[in-house]
Amino acid sequence: MDSATDSGYGTQGAGITVQRALELPGLRSGLPEVLAGADRLGRAVRWVHAGEVPHIASLLKGGELLLTTGYGLGTRPAEQRAFVRTLAERGIAALVVELGPRFTRLPAALVDTARSAGLPLVQLHREVPFVTVTEEIHTEIVNGHYALLQRAEEVHRRCTEALLGGGGVPQVLGILADFGGNPVFLETTDGQLLYAAGAGPEGAEPLQVWEGLRGQHKDEPPLAGSVLVDVPGGGPGSGGVRARLVLLPVRAALEPVHRMAAERAAGILAVVLMQARQEEELAARGRGDFLTDLAEGRVTAQDAPAQARVLGFRPGDGPLLPVVMRLGDALSPGGGWAVLARAVSEELASVGGPALLGVRPVEGRVLVLLGLRSEPERATVAERVAAALRAGTDRAGMLRPGGPPPVVVVGVAGGWTAAASGLRHAAETATAAQGLPDRPWYDARRLDIDLLLWRLRDHPDLAAFVDRALGPLLEHDRRSRPPLLPTLSAYLAHAGRKAETARELHLNRQTLYNRLARIGELLGSDLDDPQTVLALSLALRARRHVP
Repeated sequence: MDSATDSGYGTQGAGITVQRALELPGLRSGLPEVLAGADRLGRAVRWVHAGEVPHIASLLKGGELLLTTGYGLGTRPAEQRAFVRTLAERGIAALVVELGPRFTRLPAALVDTARSAGLPLVQLHREVPFVTVTEEIHTEIVNGHYALLQRAEEVHRRCTEALLGGGGVPQVLGILADFGGNPVFLETTDGQLLYAAGAGPEGAEPLQVWEGLRGQHKDEPPLAGSVLVDVPGGGPGSGGVRARLVLLPVRAALEPVHRMAAERAAGILAVVLMQARQEEELAARGRGDFLTDLAEGRVTAQDAPAQARVLGFRPGDGPLLPVVMRLGDALSPGGGWAVLARAVSEELASVGGPALLGVRPVEGRVLVLLGLRSEPERATVAERVAAALRAGTDRAGMLRPGGPPPVVVVGVAGGWTAAASGLRHAAETATAAQGLPDRPWYDARRLDIDLLLWRLRDHPDLAAFVDRALGPLLEHDRRSRPPLLPTLSAYLAHAGRKAETARELHLNRQTLYNRLARIGELLGSDLDDPQTVLALSLALRARRHVP
């Protein structure tokens, strides 16, 4: 067995082994006896499932340890053979059958089929609580995942510290090589070697290893068990790749934790290469990737300040203000994200204070993190930043004539933890706010209802709610004039104040009263009832998000 199996964890890092599961108190108390597949107890257990139905294989994804008392196995040998074969084809880790009322011993057809299929089959001679077994194994799996994450995070921390100490790509690759015990390479997307680190077998130079295994074999699959990780942010399109990180298993087998560490290092390498190349759009995308990773939890609040300093952002001790601008889909082909980043950066310079600006073309977003002196200046700075974002967008020519204006959303100011959640909240809210009346900027805290409705946009209950609340009115407007929906919208926007509604719609009061009466008649509702007003207001806001 390899080191992963010896430790009780699956060789694919997806869970513990069958052997380890049998050693835990829950299954051990059942006096387990292995009847088939004793040579395959090193299989990884990804999850545990208990069930008693004949078609249970269709509910499994592979890698499960299946617990059963045998009621779903069938009574005829043909049924039992088919049951085991379908489990083996599904790729489960092991079948564990508890002896008792259904079986006092497992049928030969079951055992023979498991042996021929190479499926570990275990019988339990004593009754065990399946829920206890499930909890024990799941806890062990989660603990194993956590241990892997901790090891990968330690490598990430060391790489970050190396960069802050003035190191670069060679230092990052050296840390990875030491961690994995194998040579590590950074290649271009077309297979040219950029950097190498770590010794090969018997102390061979890494360049010799690369030349022998990669340099002359660019068009061939990599060595079995290799780890290849893309370093993002260089090629055309939203999923562009700048380079590729390659770990070769020439001295020892590579484990899942080595891939995890390489994936974290790839993010750091993207920043290093971005700085070295000084390409404006790549730099802006790299900062956008960092801010997005921060928002989505891939960069922790503890690591963020160090990575931000690498990107040139040193905000001081004041609160951080997250701002997101969404441009939508109607972008002008004459504009460009590099032009936009430069124009917005120049406009932001007039705002003053430290700012980190990034772009995310795939979502049509511009993300900004600003350092404030204090919380009370939030609104003032938000006004100026929103104006700078819009001015930069105009200068870059990114919007089509007649297209929707950009949406600027300002999140909650706070420390790095608040900045992460604030960026995520602002980014989602900027999408949810598409179609709202144009404003210089929106406060994310005031659009939580719109955000909630947007998150429910694909749920059939939301469309049904809109149809129940507004269906008759929408049907009227499709067939008759004048349309009444604008009247209802204005009336609700003015909180039922009829004089203000009439002024906005340029109607005399009697005409407005007649229209409101007709709306109430169509909907069968009292427009003076607070609950009715609330329901209609929500339905109008939800209507933007349903077909």
